[in-house]
Amino acid sequence: MRQIWKLPEPASLTQYRCTPGSNYKGYRDKPILREQLAREQRGLCCYCLSRIRPGNPGELPRMKIAHWHSRHLHEDEDLDYSNLLGACMGNQGNPPNLQHCDTRQGDRDIKWNPAIPDHQIESRIRYLPDGTIVSDDAEFNAQINEILNLNIAFLVNNRKAVFDSFKHSLEGSPSWVRLLREWNGESQEGELTEYCQIVVCWLRKRLARP
Repeated sequence: MRQIWKLPEPASLTQYRCTPGSNYKGYRDKPILREQLAREQRGLCCYCLSRIRPGNPGELPRMKIAHWHSRHLHEDEDLDYSNLLGACMGNQGNPPNLQHCDTRQGDRDIKWNPAIPDHQIESRIRYLPDGTIVSDDAEFNAQINEILNLNIAFLVNNRKAVFDSFKHSLEGSPSWVRLLREWNGESQEGELTEYCQIVVCWLRKRLARP
């Protein structure tokens, strides 16, 4: 996970929320909402950081609109833009043990929202070189594994592959600051590399060394 900086919500969402009896199911402009979520998340799933795509007209989207606080338990937040996130399909249609992210989460809540700055999501988790995600917050660490299933084998392997590729690409005496800016998306706009946060985490630790 990485910090998500929310853009202004779609005007249609603002207008619809003011309609008496409005609810998420009745909101019809979901393609625009998907585009906005994918844009502000730099093309990455809010949880696992795999690629998401809103889809062009006539195409099926490769993403879901996720609710950090579930619609079932928090009906008053079902149109709250800070509660809406872009998530991958999470192996939808497979058995629960193979699902991850929003598909696995279902109606269960998790403790921290990557789109709320005060939650400081990037300080809550660590990426290990073997591709594992851990948190020093015991409750959140359990949610990472049991609710979001972010340490399912193929996600761990994908993160490790990105990290190994990055390490193998290093030559000479690289500029760690420049690399951090590149991997963290500070020096460019548009989509970020999938699973980029494992490299960002390592680079931050590298720069913190005496």
